[in-house]
Amino acid sequence: MRILFMGTPVFARTSLEALVESKHEIIGAYTQPDKKQNRGMKWISSPVKEYSITKGIPIFTPDSLRGEEEQQRILEMKPDMIVVAAYGKILPEAILQIPPFGCINVHSSLLPKYRGAAPIQWAILNGERETGVTIMHMAKELDAGDIIQWEKTEIGSDETAEELHNRLMEMGAQVLLRSIEAIEAGTATRTKQDASLSSYAPMLTRALSPMDFTRSAAALHNQVRGLYPWPAATAQLGKKKLKILQSKLTGEHTDQEPGEIVCADQEGIRIACGNGSVLLITELQAEGRKKMKAADYLRGHSL
Repeated sequence: MRILFMGTPVFARTSLEALVESKHEIIGAYTQPDKKQNRGMKWISSPVKEYSITKGIPIFTPDSLRGEEEQQRILEMKPDMIVVAAYGKILPEAILQIPPFGCINVHSSLLPKYRGAAPIQWAILNGERETGVTIMHMAKELDAGDIIQWEKTEIGSDETAEELHNRLMEMGAQVLLRSIEAIEAGTATRTKQDASLSSYAPMLTRALSPMDFTRSAAALHNQVRGLYPWPAATAQLGKKKLKILQSKLTGEHTDQEPGEIVCADQEGIRIACGNGSVLLITELQAEGRKKMKAADYLRGHSL
């Protein structure tokens, strides 16, 4: 099958790698244009572009897909299917209608729940115990197309968004290959989404970072896990602002007020939270410093 791929981050690159190693022909890769990043403001290419260069895959980085010229180019490429994974752009209806086997998308949630840009993080932030990947036919509405296949997985009680991302990345690539095989064989099913069950997972911002210790330790633990590695949960310790990178639930209870330090020792810093619960902070990062174990931070900072 002649496949045109569209994706940008490392999550998408893993799906592209699986396609390259399969029997299918990858006729091109669309990805976001290079961006200036870091202090030196150097131009940085997307993981999909970097990988495509090593494999000799034609690369396309348009600012928009809405122009007639871009749509004509895709039409002339004659793709049998377009595969999209975290591309970062909406496909116009004119492009959705081009490939005879359709446009399919790799999405990192169990649709219709968590449509949008950050489904992995919001699943953890909201305390979900399971999530998964969904392969779906694309539609005009965001993440609202018919479901082809999905696969579930449990979310670990201490699993961070980064760790879950890496697991779903690999899972998504394998479910993608199975879905393409079913579509090619004519055995794929199409299940309409129940829009009444949908929820939206917007992009993360630093406004989500500050920790409110009147909330339960469980909710704050989810916040730490869900915002790692970016933008990271933050807390004010005296006059110092800290990124809270790792935490644990202790199951302990305290009579101290939320936000007060219960104990600081070789395990880390225990903080009183809402309803008398206690959160153990095990890894943190002070402004302008490297991340470190909370116990190591305590050796140089008295509380």
